[in-house]
Amino acid sequence: MTTSGWIRRARSVAVVTVCALAATVSMVSAASASATITVAADGSGTYTTVQAAVDSVAANNGVPVTISIKPGTYRGVVTIPANKPYLTLAGAGGSATQVVIVEGHASGQTKPGGGTYGTSGSASVFVNANDTTIKNLTMANDFNEAANTLDAEQAVAVNTSGDRVQFDNVRILGNQDTLLVNAPSVSSVRRLYVRNSYVEGDVDFVFGRGTMVFQNGTVHSLTRGSSSNNGYVTAAATDIKNRFGFLFWGTTLTSNAPARTVYLGRPWHPSGDVNARGQVLYRGVAMGAHIRTDPWTDMSGFSWRNARFAEYGSTGAGAGINANRPQLSAATATQYTPTAYLAGNDGWNPIR
Repeated sequence: MTTSGWIRRARSVAVVTVCALAATVSMVSAASASATITVAADGSGTYTTVQAAVDSVAANNGVPVTISIKPGTYRGVVTIPANKPYLTLAGAGGSATQVVIVEGHASGQTKPGGGTYGTSGSASVFVNANDTTIKNLTMANDFNEAANTLDAEQAVAVNTSGDRVQFDNVRILGNQDTLLVNAPSVSSVRRLYVRNSYVEGDVDFVFGRGTMVFQNGTVHSLTRGSSSNNGYVTAAATDIKNRFGFLFWGTTLTSNAPARTVYLGRPWHPSGDVNARGQVLYRGVAMGAHIRTDPWTDMSGFSWRNARFAEYGSTGAGAGINANRPQLSAATATQYTPTAYLAGNDGWNPIR
């Protein structure tokens, strides 16, 4: 080959290499890019409803998308479908109180087209997708128990069945069955990490078979006007094969109910499932005087003693140690940390 031939070949190889490199950079940039969609009730954003913004995102696109929601009240159910992961709903106000997503469905209400919503179907917000983040806003179910005489008054604010879901600085408001930490099947492990947040309700208002860490927030029990029983914080249905259910870590329990009238929880066995052995741990939690001295109780014929309920390092007027309050040992407590609950099989660690 002549010298000029070698030069032409070298130039050709160089051009191909540069083009290939440019294509690679382009693909990396596209994969790492993110998009922002603005929602505003007054019409100043791209969409006026949160659901319209969610609907506009392409399914399975693999690109993180942030839906920025301007201050306002947004009435209507919001569903993040399973085929739209990597979505972030972010309230654009100065506090979580300024952006409110709300609906008022209850389990016993009739749906359009017939039938009733049922407990899980009554939610105001459904998080079915993996890797969803929701921050700096309020999610509420404002069904009015006092004004209704339904046999089934469960009214869910949030139903989350996606995996690796995060709530940061949110308020979750309801009465009975406020937050459903769900999973699509008993064999599925679904993880929810809630930090710096607030949840309120009265009966079983944190419930389900999923795995959750609730860290550094407030859990508020609403009074039902009783002098003896003002409800239950949790109703866990953790499958016996799942070591981790609910962990409340560094959390504060508050209430407007009378002293010694609220239970920490009871064991939920959906459809009588004998393998639902709820796992709940309150660790380093400040408990108000509303917590009973016998804080666990039976449910639907199932004994709380067969569940996996415990405390470790409780403080405050509602704390105490007696035969009705199982405590972890110091050695066992090292195995029950937020990192352990959330790690799963993929080593997920959203804690910072």
